[in-house]
Amino acid sequence: MNIGKADTQPAWCPGCGNFAILKTLEEAVAEAGIDRRKLVLVSGIGQAAKLPHYTRANVFNGLHGRALPAATGIKLANHELTLVVTSGDGDMYGEGGNHFIHAVRRNIGVKAFVHNNQVYGLTKGQASPTSELGFVTKVQTHGVVSVPFNPLALAIVEDCCFVARSYTGDRDHLRRMMVAALAERGGFALLDILQPCVTFNKVNTFRWYKERARPIDDSHDPFDREKALRLALKWGDEIPVGILYRSRRPSFEANSPALAGKTLVAQLAGR
Repeated sequence: MNIGKADTQPAWCPGCGNFAILKTLEEAVAEAGIDRRKLVLVSGIGQAAKLPHYTRANVFNGLHGRALPAATGIKLANHELTLVVTSGDGDMYGEGGNHFIHAVRRNIGVKAFVHNNQVYGLTKGQASPTSELGFVTKVQTHGVVSVPFNPLALAIVEDCCFVARSYTGDRDHLRRMMVAALAERGGFALLDILQPCVTFNKVNTFRWYKERARPIDDSHDPFDREKALRLALKWGDEIPVGILYRSRRPSFEANSPALAGKTLVAQLAGR
């Protein structure tokens, strides 16, 4: 656990999109009025997973791809806490892909902020589940041949409570998306954050995202599942950013009789 001012210098490459995510998260937590004593940041392994070390909160740093099971356990033990998972596209959608699917299905009240740079950064540049077809790496020397994983479409199909996308080139937009996700009380919240890896991904750069990111029109109804899915399937010359989908279904915690009165920790303490 770590409460207090973080005094560790980030071990990210100069220009990494993670810096913008860290700074924006600090601003979003303050704007959302979250008590840091009740904020828990959970991560697995990867460059994105280092973020909790550089901020003030309760922290659990676990195994590669296993952030969501740990966050689920913490949330069910004390559902009054705000749980934020900070994870990369490899950590969340690759090693943690099965946990991601079932966390969405269960609608656990956890916020997942995924640093999606379409490459593995910590392990030196191999393709991730979201890498583009044809993307060449030191491992995929002839280019990626697997179709990229679409986390937003999957989350919408599984009736996720909150599904949004932003990118680090527009920190004002990113902050608004983070605040909206933090304010969500219904269940699982997914915020997919497009952020460049300046060292290992020379294709999906700041300029590449800036030229393609298009804010979702204010007329969009996020409760319209079919329209949200159409937005999630858009990728290429136009990438929609904003809140794609919302669901009114109750969270896993709200459906649990054991949690209806008090938190489990309070029950065990006899309070």
